[in-house]
Amino acid sequence: MSEAPGEAIDTHDVLLTAQDWRKAGREVALATVMETWGSAPRPTGSHLVIDGEGNFEGSVSGGCVEGAVVGEAIDVIESGAAKMLEFGVADETAWRVGLSCGGRIRVYVEKVA
Repeated sequence: MSEAPGEAIDTHDVLLTAQDWRKAGREVALATVMETWGSAPRPTGSHLVIDGEGNFEGSVSGGCVEGAVVGEAIDVIESGAAKMLEFGVADETAWRVGLSCGGRIRVYVEKVA
């Protein structure tokens, strides 16, 4: 999925946050939207940075999906093993689980060394 005109991906601040948190000695994971299908709230390349206490900045989706990514990121920080996550829902259940557009997304979560 390509970006809509005027829909710039703001990854700079999130990546700086990851760098700042690492410099401060915090354990950090970075989640990145790798692919989207159909309508998705955030474009490919969007980032979410998460620390070991569950603090986060940025966005890969929103709603329940964001919460699930934060939970998986904490597991990635503890284990050191990256994960590929996929979320998708039918249009009729989209609002309930947080993908209000009914699309699907794939998110890669990795520990920041």
